[in-house]
Amino acid sequence: MKTQAKLADGRELFYYGKFADDPDPLTDTRPLQPGQMSSQARYDPLLDDWVLITGHRNDRPNLPPYTECPLCPSRPGRPTEVPAAGYEVVVFQNRYSALTPESGGRCEVVIFSPDHDTSFADLTPAQASLVLAAWTDRTAELSGQAGIRQVYCFENRGREIGVSLSHPHGQIYAYPFITARTSRMLTAARAHRDRTGQNLFDDILGAERADGTRIVTAGKHWTAFVPLAARWPVEVHLYPNRRVPDLTCLTGNEGNEFCELYLDILRRFDRLFDSPAPYISAWHQAPLQSDRNQFALHLELFTIRRSQGKLKYLAGTESGMDAFTNDITPEDAARRLREISV
Repeated sequence: MKTQAKLADGRELFYYGKFADDPDPLTDTRPLQPGQMSSQARYDPLLDDWVLITGHRNDRPNLPPYTECPLCPSRPGRPTEVPAAGYEVVVFQNRYSALTPESGGRCEVVIFSPDHDTSFADLTPAQASLVLAAWTDRTAELSGQAGIRQVYCFENRGREIGVSLSHPHGQIYAYPFITARTSRMLTAARAHRDRTGQNLFDDILGAERADGTRIVTAGKHWTAFVPLAARWPVEVHLYPNRRVPDLTCLTGNEGNEFCELYLDILRRFDRLFDSPAPYISAWHQAPLQSDRNQFALHLELFTIRRSQGKLKYLAGTESGMDAFTNDITPEDAARRLREISV
């Protein structure tokens, strides 16, 4: 079930699943005025890349106390970004958006749970399935908006990653351009097709399944593995065994198995160290106007923590030259994840 509402400043909000109707879940009582958001997508011809210039985001909230969390349900005397007193999953336009109509894109926030102290790994498969449904629905809707070239769903978890709000949530960016990362993948896929006649993503997945040493877990519909040339200390890629371009093309059975497998991997990440690992979880979806038959939907999950109390910093070679080094072998990372009891 999906229910649409408007926040006081005109931003759209969507409830997925059930929500409490006391107070009125569709009326934002805050005296908000439309935000003064201004962003620009500027092209860098030297690197053939785009940079978002977003001066208004410099003053956004950073890790407010629990009592002031803007993502928790509203309470009498403390209205938040979510008017309902309870909800399951909520999506709304970001108040501090990096992409605005001026730049031709849009940013949304996805709240995974009303519980401030939980995480995605704590969700049930049914709750995770509702989040997946929200990602899929928003991908479909944003893909149909004029000027959008690519839709990106992701989650940042942990202070070390740089989250500004600790409530369990993710974001969706609808870009007016194809990102550099996706462009590089497509260039490699085209070259592989011209050279071999095969699909690069299919061959990568096939090689990992045949080798087996870097597979963490696998099912009938999905395979989770540490890539051969992993950049991050612990990095897992989740591929559907049937190549599809984006979330909207998954079947019900594929979606259900993804939720179970993804929760399993996240819980292993939580047991890697003495405290839950900070991570980035990133959905890679095909661009909308080209190469959809060449691209493969997949999720990349990685942590910047390399051992207890030690982080992987992007220093001179990574930040300056985009040349990564990894102190942990992918085979060791995969074995460690397989051995963790969940």
